Amino acid sequence: MHKRKNRLRLSAVIAAGTLAAGGLATLPFTALAGTPGDTADASRQRDFTSAAAEYHIPVSVLLGLAYQESGWQSHGQLPSTDGGFGPMHLTDVTPAMMAGGDAGATGRADLDTLTAKPALHTLKTAAQLTGLPTHILRDDPTANIRGGAALLASYQRELTGSTPTDAAQWYGAVARYSQSPQKQAAARFANRVFATIHDGATGVTETGRRVRLNAAPSLRPATTQIDRLHLKTSATTATECPASLDCTFVPGSAAGGQVSDRPTNGIRIDTIVIHDLETTYDAGVNTLADPKNSVSTHYVMRSSDGAITQMVPTKNIAFHAGNYSTNLHSIGIEHEGYAAHGATWYTEAQYEATADLVKYLAARYAIPLDRQHVLGHDNVAGPNSSLVSGMHWDPGNGWDWDHFMRLLGHPATGPHTTPTTGSVVTIDPSFADNLQTVTICPADDPTGATPTCTDTQQASNFLPLHTAPAPDAPLFADQAIHPTGPGTDRINDWGGTAQTGQQFVVADVRGDWTAIWYSGAEAWFHNPGGKNTRCAYGVKIIKTATTTPVALYGSSYPDASEYPAGLGASTQAPLSMYTIPAGQAYVATRPPTATDDYFTSGTVVTGARKMYTIQYNHRVTLVYADAVTATTATHHWEDTTD
Repeated sequence: MHKRKNRLRLSAVIAAGTLAAGGLATLPFTALAGTPGDTADASRQRDFTSAAAEYHIPVSVLLGLAYQESGWQSHGQLPSTDGGFGPMHLTDVTPAMMAGGDAGATGRADLDTLTAKPALHTLKTAAQLTGLPTHILRDDPTANIRGGAALLASYQRELTGSTPTDAAQWYGAVARYSQSPQKQAAARFANRVFATIHDGATGVTETGRRVRLNAAPSLRPATTQIDRLHLKTSATTATECPASLDCTFVPGSAAGGQVSDRPTNGIRIDTIVIHDLETTYDAGVNTLADPKNSVSTHYVMRSSDGAITQMVPTKNIAFHAGNYSTNLHSIGIEHEGYAAHGATWYTEAQYEATADLVKYLAARYAIPLDRQHVLGHDNVAGPNSSLVSGMHWDPGNGWDWDHFMRLLGHPATGPHTTPTTGSVVTIDPSFADNLQTVTICPADDPTGATPTCTDTQQASNFLPLHTAPAPDAPLFADQAIHPTGPGTDRINDWGGTAQTGQQFVVADVRGDWTAIWYSGAEAWFHNPGGKNTRCAYGVKIIKTATTTPVALYGSSYPDASEYPAGLGASTQAPLSMYTIPAGQAYVATRPPTATDDYFTSGTVVTGARKMYTIQYNHRVTLVYADAVTATTATHHWEDTTD
């Protein structure tokens, strides 16, 4: 189905949400020296104690390390989306994970290279050390804890030749467990672990029971041990932010992207993608900085005050959007918040800081400030047929696109008038007045504040689409999400929604209802007097060049024959569920651009063919320019209002 995948390990998020003064907050595991009356989960606590004893590790070190890696959670046979398993986050990132994850690297010939970093395969090393099969280490929390302990102890023995009882003497081994080749990142991880040991912590496991780490306030870790690891010292990286913003740099995981030299090397930067973290600011930054993480982003925005952490230089490629072609040409901006909670987390400080950052980036890279170049993660194309339905739906219905575009100085223009068939409309409902009923289920809300599926009304940035011009007509069902049956009002069901700023060609008008060409069909929404749309002109309208339906794609790679000899060609296939049927029309969101590809070796491959990006449904897709005709929409609507 189309549930939003938890891109980040929510390593410090408790299973139950809590309402805090001033809004909804998610409590991290609480730092405590010990609270009378708490009962630890004997089995999980015993697993840590037993593994620590077996491998001669101070139990506080093992607990502190696992707390930072997973919050002491086990997710059964499912890895985190960065390929980590169990309480010790033993990693085994496969090419399939990289193909379908935030790298969106399906069809690439270099998948094995992208997943080859040792930091992404600590599970196999743990299997060698323990003699346990990898599937046992993945699936069984007890075995997983043993595997992590064996790995940590092996690092300690290599570093000092022994396994001392003094927790302070394990700093170097903990730093190495981070798997970072950079000294600063390894030290940052170790410092977090030893801060946890210093303060103590309690947490709730997936079984609903507590695990406790008692505080050790007198602990002073031997931080100079990190010098024995002979790690690289990275140069201080200057932030790329407007001078007016509170901006710091924390390096993201090297495994979560590629070093590049955009746009100097010919790889254009033409898109900004807005995300939300689905966790808190600190937890998000910590997770994205983890060298064992195979995802990354360029910027993270704090909710309370709009503070920014930059994590990837803009010249480099970050794996953030779930589509390699999009990653190649975009900058990703994450926001503290939870999509299921609508507008609750998106503060004015956050909007204004993000707007200032986007204007700065747009000026620097000549990115047009419109909704065709500033996308939500929920607008990004699925890279192949099997991945479309699972694409992320953040920042969700609660991101006020109308307000944000006004802050950018580029609100939607054109009159709110009744459109005519063949004209182009920009979707533009009033956010505060556009209350939509959405169903939120537990899987949609990582805070745990939604124990059962619940209908709620939220101010929303979308219009629901119907199969006929009537409020009781079934909701439109996107083919990728609902091959049979109607659409739903589930909050993550993006398949039957038209979002603020998106542009579509009008297929029909009946009374107060407007139909648009959408996902290969007519889709209807209530639009009395054009109150929910603005008529647009001067945009490119795409139609089939023949009477044969035209294939659509999720990526933009050159033809195989255009790759240099010895360099594996990336491949792409048409999206099987989508075409442009003859007689339908869609809006091109930008001029056609050449197909291209990039390899970490520095090689850029540019194809001779060009592709249009079009607003096909809630998401964009791509079509070869030579398969369609393009005309410019003219100003031809009926002026029925002032």
